[in-house]
Amino acid sequence: MKWRSMSARRAAAALLVFALAFIFLAGCADAQKPFVVVYTSQDQVYAEPILKEFTEKFGVEVRAVYDSEAVKTVGLVNRLIAEKNNPQCDVFWNNEEFRTRQLEQLGVLREDKPWAAFGFRRRCLVVHASQRGRFASPQTLSALTNAALSGKIAVAYPLFGSTSTHFLALRQHWGEERWQQWCRDLLANKPFIVDGNSVVVKLVASGEAWVGLTDTDDVAAALREGLPVVAVPLSEDGLVIPNTIGWVRGSRRVPAAEALAEFLQSSAVVERLIAAGALVGQKPEGAGQGIVVNWDDLLRDHAAAMSQLKALFLR
Repeated sequence: MKWRSMSARRAAAALLVFALAFIFLAGCADAQKPFVVVYTSQDQVYAEPILKEFTEKFGVEVRAVYDSEAVKTVGLVNRLIAEKNNPQCDVFWNNEEFRTRQLEQLGVLREDKPWAAFGFRRRCLVVHASQRGRFASPQTLSALTNAALSGKIAVAYPLFGSTSTHFLALRQHWGEERWQQWCRDLLANKPFIVDGNSVVVKLVASGEAWVGLTDTDDVAAALREGLPVVAVPLSEDGLVIPNTIGWVRGSRRVPAAEALAEFLQSSAVVERLIAAGALVGQKPEGAGQGIVVNWDDLLRDHAAAMSQLKALFLR
């Protein structure tokens, strides 16, 4: 899998350009205070202090637009598409990969440098601490079709966010016939279909569900709150989920966007996100323990796959 990243030389050049532009603006009596606009699907609790630190270091205001848990990422992606001919955003900080690739395909991101991946989290199962003995580690998604768990499973609505990407990747990995059967068997187990991965974890923590399909960052957040949950790694059915930075085509504040993008990709920021539980590692390439996705095929088959998901799960 090939990942995009900035070289140290290009990063230094970008910061130099930004510094020169900033000095020029600061010297203009009537210049507007410099700012940069970022749309982000990274949880606000993680993103906000990092964006504040950027402002303190560079003197550039960050105007952030966050998504909602229910329509994770998709709302911001639709907004970027709608604004394509009159972009309002400079940088798209996305906490997953597929929608960023969609924006690249649609020409919303810069042609010369569309996006870069940095840091990663994982898809996983989450179980109530009292149910730990029921699940071997690592586990596969066949566990969610076990009739003994009927009415005790929680899954986020699979039309949005990392759950949607995971379901689409599983369709490619397993083949359509096996995937559709698994979806039907999952639904036959009468799962809770809820608005977001954090809700999945809370249902498991409350005991209403015994097991859920979620992301590692949502389990980490629950553990910080002292909730009785345990993350169970997925083996061949898992998915590595990088954060991505997308440079918006037609951005009006290129130097500031370059500086913010480089800042977010820095090892120091990634380590802070790891320490906070938002990420589990630095480099997505070679992270292993997950489905190997053919992204070109996934983008090509996206419309047909989403139609099938809607037919199965639409409420």
